[in-house]
Amino acid sequence: MPVSLIKESDVDVLVIGAGPAGLMCANALANAGVNVRIIDQRPSKVAAGQADGIQPRTIEVFQSYGLADRLIREGNQMHMAAFYNPSAEGGIERGGRAADVNAPSARYPFEITLHQGAIEAIFLDSMRSLGVTVDRPIVPSSIELSADEAELKDPNAHPVKVVLKHLDAQDGKNDTEVVHAKFVVGADGAHSWVRKSLGIAMEGEQTDYIWGVVDMVPETDFPDIRNRCAIHSTNGSCMIIPREGDTVRLYIQLTDADAVDARSGRVDKSKMGPAKLLEVARKSFHPYTMATPQEIEWWTLYIIGQRVAAQYAVHERVFIAGDACHTHSPKAGQGMNASMNDTHNLAWKLTHVLRGWADLSLLKTYEYERRKYAQDLIDFDKKFSALFSGKPRTMDNEAGVSHEEFVAAFKTHGMFTSGIGVHYRPSRIVDARHQACARSLVVGERMLPHVFVRVADARPFEIQDLLPADTRYKVLVFAGDTRDAPQRARVLALAEAMGLPQAFLRRHAGGRADAVFDVLTISSAPKDEVVYTDLPELFRPHWSKVLVDDTDMFQRSGGGGYAAYGIDPSSGAVVVVRPDGYVGMVAPFEHVEDIDEYFASFMTASP
Repeated sequence: MPVSLIKESDVDVLVIGAGPAGLMCANALANAGVNVRIIDQRPSKVAAGQADGIQPRTIEVFQSYGLADRLIREGNQMHMAAFYNPSAEGGIERGGRAADVNAPSARYPFEITLHQGAIEAIFLDSMRSLGVTVDRPIVPSSIELSADEAELKDPNAHPVKVVLKHLDAQDGKNDTEVVHAKFVVGADGAHSWVRKSLGIAMEGEQTDYIWGVVDMVPETDFPDIRNRCAIHSTNGSCMIIPREGDTVRLYIQLTDADAVDARSGRVDKSKMGPAKLLEVARKSFHPYTMATPQEIEWWTLYIIGQRVAAQYAVHERVFIAGDACHTHSPKAGQGMNASMNDTHNLAWKLTHVLRGWADLSLLKTYEYERRKYAQDLIDFDKKFSALFSGKPRTMDNEAGVSHEEFVAAFKTHGMFTSGIGVHYRPSRIVDARHQACARSLVVGERMLPHVFVRVADARPFEIQDLLPADTRYKVLVFAGDTRDAPQRARVLALAEAMGLPQAFLRRHAGGRADAVFDVLTISSAPKDEVVYTDLPELFRPHWSKVLVDDTDMFQRSGGGGYAAYGIDPSSGAVVVVRPDGYVGMVAPFEHVEDIDEYFASFMTASP
């Protein structure tokens, strides 16, 4: 075919794969105004099944993009977990119940379950409103990265060439397209074409645990069918995940004889259909009954694999995310959450580089932060899978997993599984040198939720709602008691230091501080004694940007924020929150130069 007939195009970011990770990425970039394109080989979106659990931290992330209301409205909430074990009479009995989420600081103290297609639809509709849709069915056929060092280091260059094949091209029509991209994100699943094309190895192993999954509307006398349940029986283990409407998902432990082809060692779906899966489940549910429903919404089989990619990026131009770089069991509800939080972490960094605000080196922190998290996830998953899949402790099997051991692990790892306890290690964007001035706002962890009251109109606000994922750094000035004259003088001195041309607000924003930074001030004085116009103009860029640590007018919410954050009101503090909602740095008023140094380590100076 003549070269002239091949379509060619340029794009800032090409996202390959329109699953949760790819859609999170494309939606975030589209919201930031980035020229993004997303492709997928499927002719249509997922209709049912697949991943379905959204953890508390991920709900917060959805809220930061303005998408949580729909997620909460359409999904099912899981507030309680129940644990069943072998009974002395045969069958199973309930050993106890507990909170489904063991994370006291969670803003949303529950999990949400909703099938993957509905979750994807939330992103698809958001993107459509921004003029971005998924191009499908398209597959990449080759990817080539420039060998020119100067081109690779030029953020305005398009050093990645991807050849695409349109699967629905009409006979006789050109089905080939060449895309020249500044960056490529491979979010194309566990069998990632992007990862394989780049020669990136997956490190880890496959377990011997085989599981079946069934989505259905059950007819049963099991009393905890609408709670998350972990069932350990002498016939194997089972997990119940209640879903939207009346739907329930069952995870059912199988044996090699049930589901594996003896010659290939691979899962063979022809050996085990949904009816047989329910037969296995009934043995674990005894003495409770479960009728075979008229319709099975979705089912599958899988062997747990626990692997992490050896690297997440090549020359900080091509990245992999989600299942393309980590795989693990689904029973702790981490897969889709980990995947979406990968690209939530990456998208703002790409945006800062594309806008010329940050150096390309910022992109190195994506692998540094998310690969360590994935390794921690695999370590947790190995322990949890072994406990869940192991034989229960009985009189005949004293070496088995005890109820107490399983429940203790369930509770102990709650901060991790909820996503609330994710902690990023020190780096150029995580600087904990002044941690003592805000003891409970852990640098490297997400900003704690709390209600503060806006001074201008006494309206209460959840602080997280004032920190949207709009690609800006949030600079929170905890000004202390602004009625106190000496403290007010310190606040004026801080404003003067932060307003200098060489300070970070002016140095990195090209004269427009509000483009890169969003400054909010929080006083510890009572709401009826604070006059927001008395604050320095730098700290009140808009009437809505001044808050107080006080209750609302009816004392129903708010108050105690300084204490909750470990900030002394007589000293105050400056808290720097990254665009992804994680605390990047805290500092005393007298150390503005350290904040300057923090931003100078990765942001470009204005001309």
